[in-house]
Amino acid sequence: MKGAFRLPVLLLCVAAAVTPARATLNPSRDVLWIALQGCLLTKKTTGRAFPCLSVDLGDEDRPGTAVLRAPGQPTHTVVMPTVAVVGLEAPQLQQAAGNTYWKAALAARTYVVSALGGRLPVEQVGLAVNSVGGRSQDQLHIHLDCIRPTVRAALQRHSLRLREIWTAFPTPLVGGRFMVRRIDAAAVDGFNPFAALRQLPWRTSDLRSTSFAIIAREPNDPDKGFYMLAYRSPEAHAEMLLDHSCSVAPKAVSQ
Repeated sequence: MKGAFRLPVLLLCVAAAVTPARATLNPSRDVLWIALQGCLLTKKTTGRAFPCLSVDLGDEDRPGTAVLRAPGQPTHTVVMPTVAVVGLEAPQLQQAAGNTYWKAALAARTYVVSALGGRLPVEQVGLAVNSVGGRSQDQLHIHLDCIRPTVRAALQRHSLRLREIWTAFPTPLVGGRFMVRRIDAAAVDGFNPFAALRQLPWRTSDLRSTSFAIIAREPNDPDKGFYMLAYRSPEAHAEMLLDHSCSVAPKAVSQ
């Protein structure tokens, strides 16, 4: 989301001082990258993850991931690689790393649930990744937050028409025309959403203008799989399918 990552100046200065900056034409698009370096420094020196919620440094066979709360937003959470990956268009995401980041994002949905005091089923937390023009940062980050109730309702209404291959969603979602496919439960563990974008029936394979979201099927659905939605435009941001106010979550009961 554009403008989501405005971290305290002191934190940015500390991280920048200990980490070589990436070559970039627009330093404002590296704020998230610099914050990530602060998380990695803290993890390596103290074992804590601050300012991130968690840091997994990975190993020689598995890339690392970090989870960070968007500043000033109680539930909005992002998952990112601990190495430089510019965005969903990065070629390395077509390989095993894409699956690693997908599974890390699924696991991190519990941070949104925890922020709401456990008052929301994990199935109501969605994932989204924006396009180059729809994002403000050039470090891959998977957005996690509550799903708009209207989006969940539309998916359930048309669920019997959705298949494991890309098809056009019958109606607009938050004003966008999406393609949609099912991810059945048996395929979830080995799935790579970044590779799945290459199967979209579009004339060009360039993903720079592509954005996607992934939403779990209803808790009472016997398959327990997901829906993946994608669309393309110069500023595509499937993050619009998420509700950062989490209006769907029941209010806490006063004691």
